[in-house]
Amino acid sequence: MMSLVWGSSSPPPPPPEAAVSTMAKKCGGSRGLLSSSKGVVSNSSGAVASCTTGFPSFLPKEVEKIKDPYARTLAQRMERLPVQIGSSESFIMSSCVKPQKQSEINPVVLLHCFDSSCLEWRCAYPLLEEAGLEAWAVDVLGWGFSDLERRPPCSAASKRHHLYQFWKSYIRRPMILVGPSLGASVAIDFAVHHPVAVEKLVLINASVYAEGTGDLAKLPKFLAYAGVSLLKSIPLRLYANLLAFNGISLSTTFDWTNVGRLHCLLPWWKDATVSFMSSGGYNVISQIKQRLRCELPCAIMRLIPDSGHLPHVENPTSVAKLIAGFARNDRC
Repeated sequence: MMSLVWGSSSPPPPPPEAAVSTMAKKCGGSRGLLSSSKGVVSNSSGAVASCTTGFPSFLPKEVEKIKDPYARTLAQRMERLPVQIGSSESFIMSSCVKPQKQSEINPVVLLHCFDSSCLEWRCAYPLLEEAGLEAWAVDVLGWGFSDLERRPPCSAASKRHHLYQFWKSYIRRPMILVGPSLGASVAIDFAVHHPVAVEKLVLINASVYAEGTGDLAKLPKFLAYAGVSLLKSIPLRLYANLLAFNGISLSTTFDWTNVGRLHCLLPWWKDATVSFMSSGGYNVISQIKQRLRCELPCAIMRLIPDSGHLPHVENPTSVAKLIAGFARNDRC
């Protein structure tokens, strides 16, 4: 197995990573590379798209207020696929963006940061498709836009099992698994338990040294719910964006904030997030030696210029080029 371990050339912003799912300034610089022909795509999984907006009906209505064209385009392509998690009658309708065609190269599967969604890949995803890759953007169980009305547990083990069942049902080939920030912990944990499913790892600004959620797992439920409510607050996420980026207009910052917190508006978001916190979260320190660069002679490390904690949002052209080259075994 190979891995491409990335770090940005500037430190991550100080706010919680849950608050930094934003579209960054470098997205605007790559607009000429993005095709406007990938707008409304009808869903084939039974998820009905609105006849007036083109958005799937399971998204919160607030999606219609988002102005970011890249977020709107990717949201219009989103759909839910049934993923079996227990008995033959136990399914979760799981949100994702699936590729429009299959490639001879093994598929690239894009995870996302803590308390985020596949909309995080709005700028890089079309560039990966233009590069000829078979790209999947998948919402990790408990975050994103899957149907969690039955309130399944959202521990690390549950997230891993859900991702495996998704892979087993739809991907079925060794994948290049991409994990940014806490998504790197998701990727390492998955690769350790299901090595046959993972050909390569791409870890972007990997957040893998935290020992789970720590004392937060011991909070009384009423305090846990109060803290989780703060995570989706507009002031916190707006403040995070103001700290993370310079020279951004207030109107654009508000729009990016709305993109980053859209999944928080689903009715089960609080329960799923508290479930994750109470479970202890991800603790993959003991697994790192099995995957990271110092233990892998074929690993590659690259710095992404002009980027903070989310280079796939801030500099999607560079990230997409590196992922594509790595997928093709180029020494990029």
